[in-house]
Amino acid sequence: MKTVKHTIVALVENKPGVLNLIANKWRQRGFNIESLAVGHSEIPGLSRMTFVVDGATTDVEQVTKQLYKIIEVVKMTDLTDEDMVARELALIKVSASPANRSGVIEVVDIFRADIIDVSPESVIVQVTGTEDKVDAIIEMLRPYGIRELVRTGRVAMTRGAAATIESAEGAKPLRFRPAGEGKPRVGSLL
Repeated sequence: MKTVKHTIVALVENKPGVLNLIANKWRQRGFNIESLAVGHSEIPGLSRMTFVVDGATTDVEQVTKQLYKIIEVVKMTDLTDEDMVARELALIKVSASPANRSGVIEVVDIFRADIIDVSPESVIVQVTGTEDKVDAIIEMLRPYGIRELVRTGRVAMTRGAAATIESAEGAKPLRFRPAGEGKPRVGSLL
């Protein structure tokens, strides 16, 4: 079976335990979540989750259907085959003594990254871009000595006027289900 990295975006109620419920559904199907980014959305009370998972198309569809059974999941979209913009942020602490600092600065400039902190023996580099760009700058900085590295994982949205998850201003307002009320239809915004 061919594997593909899928980018799944979910709009979920901002409540404790929701991330755990969703991650368990992926785990039950044997998927490894390669990256996960969560933050507030443009709709008060809702968060947007971006998952990158490696799996067969049919299996991802199965998990997505299972995720709709979680009451707190409002809407999900698989952006894998969509025209999308995807970015990642990385902070990289690199050894930078006076002897090699100019080489580190040169690499940072080539990648249009930023040095956001300087100490006598290291610098912290901030880079934003595609995963390939982040991977490339890491490999270029590795010979200098990477002391610490943190990456956000992919965040993504569809290109153009269409919303990744229909929630544009003027759209029908989202309503939350009271506890115990029925489950939504697949694809419904309530």
